[in-house]
Amino acid sequence: MAKRDFYEILGVAKNATDDEIKKSYRKLAMKHHPDRNPDSKQSEDKFKEAKEAYEMLSDPKKREAYDRYGHAGVDPNMGGGGGGAGPGGFADAFGDIFGDIFGGGRGGGRNSGPQVYRGADLRYNLEITLEQAAHGFDTTIRVPSWDECEPCHGTGAKPGTSPVTCTTCGGHGQVRMQQGLFSIQQTCPKCHGTGKIIPEPCTTCSGAGRIKRNKTLEVKIPSGIDDGMRIRSSGNGEPGMNGGPPGDLYVEIHTKPHAVFQREGDDLHCEMPISFVKATLGGEIEVPTLSGKVSFTIPEGTQSGKTFRLRSKGIKGVRSGFPGDLFCHVVIETPVKLTEKQKDLLRDFEKLTTEGGAKHSPQSKSWMEKVKSFLSK
Repeated sequence: MAKRDFYEILGVAKNATDDEIKKSYRKLAMKHHPDRNPDSKQSEDKFKEAKEAYEMLSDPKKREAYDRYGHAGVDPNMGGGGGGAGPGGFADAFGDIFGDIFGGGRGGGRNSGPQVYRGADLRYNLEITLEQAAHGFDTTIRVPSWDECEPCHGTGAKPGTSPVTCTTCGGHGQVRMQQGLFSIQQTCPKCHGTGKIIPEPCTTCSGAGRIKRNKTLEVKIPSGIDDGMRIRSSGNGEPGMNGGPPGDLYVEIHTKPHAVFQREGDDLHCEMPISFVKATLGGEIEVPTLSGKVSFTIPEGTQSGKTFRLRSKGIKGVRSGFPGDLFCHVVIETPVKLTEKQKDLLRDFEKLTTEGGAKHSPQSKSWMEKVKSFLSK
């Protein structure tokens, strides 16, 4: 049977560019690949046909011979070309197809060098007080770092020796494993992607080319920072591999529990114990804030649990335009360890308030009415 025209097989014009030929072949190869059509003899034949057409048209010399003499110009039995395609031919295109099928994408072909890796990010937990979080401050921290090994000048090789090119990958850091029609590219198992082998490692760094040390960094903690927030210090993570960029350092903030205040966003909350006399008669009291003491007046008849709001006495957050508020929650303190005289006075006081009726204890009256209503059901 006469062979079909290679351009017709790939569905391209005779003046098609190399990219157009390659694109068309990849499309056909993915459509008719045996792994995608395991039980189709027709797809297998079309795959082989497209493969042969691309092998010829992807090679400039073979394509020229085919354009001048047709199939006779590339038939090895008639003195023509044949065999596999040259650089940029079938092998490269098929590698691209393999990546498309399995999600690998392009890259790392025969001409690629050792893999470059970005350094890992580091995290540093910094514990600070609520006051420091509110006002901000500058501090220094010590973090682990890597410095170039002085004896081997970062090569990893024993002084007087040098690393040699990896014979397994030829210095590329990548190897290609052939499994039937498939070609799998992976990191070289011998040099681990560096492209170099160290016959005699440096005794100081054990061949790593670097040694671990601690370094001191200055960190600026902005005012208003909150618990759990992170500060990024670019380039102060672990160094990259094979010339890759270093990672970053993240300083994570943890705020210590405060003896007086609890923070909720930009607002502060505190409990304010007062005597029942102060709650009953009212009067001026002092409360602390992060910027000093303030005074305000408690109205008479204040009940336990009453909340007073002091505007702008909270914290101005990192992204806030104005400070939050301070919420003071009243807790009426019951006196303890009373003398007999104090107890007698309280009994007299209780008798007088009881004789005055429910007007002195409106909450008790309301509660008793609810209890009676509940019990009568």
